[in-house]
Formats: sequence, structure tokens, C-alpha cells
Amino acid sequence: MPEKMCIKPEPLGLTLQSVDLHLFVFERALHPELFRHYANYRVEQCRYHADVSIIGLGHVVTVNCGDKSLTELLSRQSDIIPTRGVVSRFRLKGERDLEKATPDGWSYMVSTQVETMDEALYKSVHHDLVRHAEKRGWFVPYEGAVSGEMIPFSYLDHEARDGEFHLHAFHAFPHERTIVKSQSILELPD
Repeated sequence: MPEKMCIKPEPLGLTLQSVDLHLFVFERALHPELFRHYANYRVEQCRYHADVSIIGLGHVVTVNCGDKSLTELLSRQSDIIPTRGVVSRFRLKGERDLEKATPDGWSYMVSTQVETMDEALYKSVHHDLVRHAEKRGWFVPYEGAVSGEMIPFSYLDHEARDGEFHLHAFHAFPHERTIVKSQSILELPD
């Protein structure tokens, strides 16, 4: 299991808004050069490995089992995102749940929430997530994109089980007082 990492990447360089985010599910791996990577992790299990990348207030996770792959991408919509292999996609807004079985035998479940809060609640949630990230998971602060006293960040945590990979993601947008949350389960084919 990889050790916890906290890195200080170069500035985010985008004016990304939470309303720009989409969730994509692919029944294949994506080329790494499509995205700017702020952090990369690999989780090895007996039957599979998961490659997780934080890509600037978004993420990409690919679970590989033999010659089969399933990828979750949370990022802005763009012309460089391929259409081949897309199993599902939607814009993040409010709360949304999705369950999908793929032709290759994968089972995929995700629950997403885009939550905008008043200033006091946002500060409290932001502080709690940063404190929690100090103890567990993968945390990338975007110090070059500071909005007031709070830093935009991506915080991912995971559980690797024998037949499935769980990912919990939090992406913080202080200028909007918004947290984008997702909880995903990528279940291996039989």
C-alpha cells in the first residue's frame, strides 16, 4: 500500500469552477498525457492494480484486472477527452447516484454531491477535511490558487478490497464555498 503523500505542486493555472466538472466512466484506460498530473499513486492487490492521479481539482482512477480496465474521470469537459469506450457521463450538479454494469463484466457505483455552503460552515468543513488528510489519504493543496485564507485542494482516500476498489474524493473550491464529493466502487469482473 502506498504511503501518504502531501506535495506542494506548482500553481493550478486554471479558473476551474465546480459547475465545469463532469464525471466520465470508460471501459478502458486513458492515456496519461491527456492530463496534467499533480500526483500519481498505484495500489496493488492480488487480482488487480489501481492507478490514481490527481489532475487539478479532479481525478482519474483506472482499475486494471488482467486485460480489462475500468476508468473513472472527474474533470472538465474538453475536446481532448476521448469518446471511445465511454460507458456513462454526466455533469456534476447537486446530488447524483449511478449504478452501471458494463459489457466486460465490471460493476460500477458512484454517488456524487456538489455542496455549496455558507461561509462559516464551509470554513469548518474545509478545516476538518484538511485535518483529516494529515492523517490518511492523498492530499494536494493548490497554494498558487489561494482564495482568501483557504486553499483549493484535492483529497482522495481509498479502500482496496479483494474484488473491488473504493475511492472517496473531495475537491475544494473556496472561491465558491463549494466541496465536490464522490464515493465510487469499481467492482471487478468475475
